[in-house]
Amino acid sequence: MRFLAAFRIAFRALLRNKLRAILTMLGVIFGVGAVITTVSLGDGARIMVQAQIATMGENVMLIFAGDFRRGGVSFGSGSSSTLTLEDLTAIRREVAGVRNASPEVRTSRQVIAGNLNTSTQIIGASTEYFTIRSWTLKDGDFFSEADINGATKVAVIGQTAAKALFEGGSAIGQVVRVSMGGGGGGGGGGGGNAGGSIPFTIIGELNAKGSSPGSSMDYDDCLIIPYTTVMKRMLNSTALRGINLQTESMEMMPAVAGALTNLLRQTHRITGARPDDFTIRTQEEMASVMNQTQETMRSLLGGVAVVSLLVGGIGIMNIMLVSVTERTREIGIRMALGARPRDVMAQFLIEAVALSCTGGFMGIVAGMVASKVLTQLNGWPTLTSPQTMLIAFICSAVVGIFFGFYPARKASKLDPIDALRYE
Repeated sequence: MRFLAAFRIAFRALLRNKLRAILTMLGVIFGVGAVITTVSLGDGARIMVQAQIATMGENVMLIFAGDFRRGGVSFGSGSSSTLTLEDLTAIRREVAGVRNASPEVRTSRQVIAGNLNTSTQIIGASTEYFTIRSWTLKDGDFFSEADINGATKVAVIGQTAAKALFEGGSAIGQVVRVSMGGGGGGGGGGGGNAGGSIPFTIIGELNAKGSSPGSSMDYDDCLIIPYTTVMKRMLNSTALRGINLQTESMEMMPAVAGALTNLLRQTHRITGARPDDFTIRTQEEMASVMNQTQETMRSLLGGVAVVSLLVGGIGIMNIMLVSVTERTREIGIRMALGARPRDVMAQFLIEAVALSCTGGFMGIVAGMVASKVLTQLNGWPTLTSPQTMLIAFICSAVVGIFFGFYPARKASKLDPIDALRYE
């Protein structure tokens, strides 16, 4: 009964100063709200990165050609001519654990269909590319080994490019012209470019993949054609931008990566401490890099949220000290009527915890609302779990206990005689 009575007295005291109680809770509300929002954004981003990495396919490894430099300027990974079809042949022949392998060459070109045109990625690949990347068809067919061997002018188109060129209509059987020059500007028609373009027949339309993790590159803004066609008819080159591999299992990736490194250093005649002229990336590495970036941002934002909670706790301590001073005479009367020091301490500690817990509950609601608003306005993914809300609420209670303990102890230590004389 004493405990319940302390609760009633504490809440009556808080309700006598509603505005002050609300202002005191604001620090906790903002702190808990920031925690909920931060964790929700972090968890949502982590889920999104995992989903995007998964769109690349299962057990995927990527080998990129080295970095080409001219005059101290880097042209980026894949810009040199260090990977060839001979490397791919050696990998298929000598590296155990490789299930599928596809060469990859890329260029950006203007693609024209009727009076519409768009600049898109031209990807040259083999038939295994679609298996490696787990890419399925919405309509039509993939190109075949016969198309690879004959360097035929057929193409499989991504969703974004199809919508830009055919405005929602079927792309199957349509003919597009790919400019021989670099990706140029827009404009209608495109008839004047006919002499400098190659016609391709669309034989397949791919299902949507989405964007690349960590960048704004749209996987679906592409035209995929036989790599032999790109190398012979468009680039007049024997160099590969990269090689796509699929291992037998995720567990085999480290062993396969080591074998690939040894093989390519040998075939490229790289000895001693000379750096590799190629880069090997696995899904695990890419996911790890992205998760590390997300964790760093989450830690920074979490630090801001913790500071907000501490500021809220200091506000609670300040108000409780003021409350103890204002109610010194009341404390003296209670002690004179038989209240023990621990009863007085419990009363003020309950007031502090009530302030922080109420603020914590309101902060949880505010954080969930803020997360939904950010999702609607900016398209940021959020994920608010019950565990996060429980932890945030417990943190708010701990803040109340920690910062309310000193004022409560001070109240319990007052001398009844001096308290009764206080004006």
